Amino acid sequence: MRVLLIAVLGLALSACNLIYKLPTRQGNVIEQKQLDQLKLGQTRDQVLFLMGTPIAASPFRADRWDYVGYYKSPRGQVASRTVTLFFEGDSLARMDGVAAPADTATVGAPTSAKQLIREQKKDEVDAERAAEPTESGVILTPPGTPAP
Repeated sequence: MRVLLIAVLGLALSACNLIYKLPTRQGNVIEQKQLDQLKLGQTRDQVLFLMGTPIAASPFRADRWDYVGYYKSPRGQVASRTVTLFFEGDSLARMDGVAAPADTATVGAPTSAKQLIREQKKDEVDAERAAEPTESGVILTPPGTPAP
């Protein structure tokens, strides 16, 4: 009997979408402020200090480092970014994917941990405001949220 009750409650909770989904980050955390500090001619150690360990560095091609970042917000919006750095000897010679993508604002991927925390707090406040009863019978939804 208990198992049946627990199964029904679990099914009801999952159907109502009340379960919080964590944001998913995979690969390298690529922040624009780090990329802005990269300059041609920097050594491998300087790049390693700024960007961290590359996710894809081939032992057969030591002159190329690839940084791959993936972010999925709790609302299901996905953003990914690939930055490729090329070296000549010990100095940085070329950078691909360093310019800020134009669609970052539309995808909603935070560029830093501070922005991620701000967005999570904003989502919590929006949810609280949407749950408050209204006296006029009109339901006001915060901007950017789908209408009920």
